[in-house]
Amino acid sequence: MRTFADATELASAAGEHLGYSDWLTVTQERINQFAEATDDHQWIHVDTERAAEGPFGTTIAHGYLSLSLLPHFGPQVYTISKRPKMGINYGLNRVRFLQPVKVGSRVRDGIEMVEVKETSNGLLVTTKHTLEIEGEERDALVAETLALIVP
Repeated sequence: MRTFADATELASAAGEHLGYSDWLTVTQERINQFAEATDDHQWIHVDTERAAEGPFGTTIAHGYLSLSLLPHFGPQVYTISKRPKMGINYGLNRVRFLQPVKVGSRVRDGIEMVEVKETSNGLLVTTKHTLEIEGEERDALVAETLALIVP
């Protein structure tokens, strides 16, 4: 884990790869809970019998489930010692879903600090996330996220 003393030190890491999170197993229970929360019950996600006969041979995680894991992984990769007042999601510049995540797969997040800009409200932090699937050549997704850090 990379630890920065404060938000200003974080800015000095622009352009650096910060590291990787721990691996996380994507379970059917997690997929089902996401389906309930989002009301997206498409059979490729929740119908294990039908999905076994489908194009992926098993159920797959929702793309947005994979994307929603990024906030879980971030604190495993880097932290700021002098805690800011708050950090809030500001948006996404780019998201690409490259390969489905099959149930039982393990995923981890590689994070690169792209840019840190000072704004009137705080620091606008742009990070690039690459969600890897263990044992697969292709990544699950690549996303550039924006967060506003209020010191």
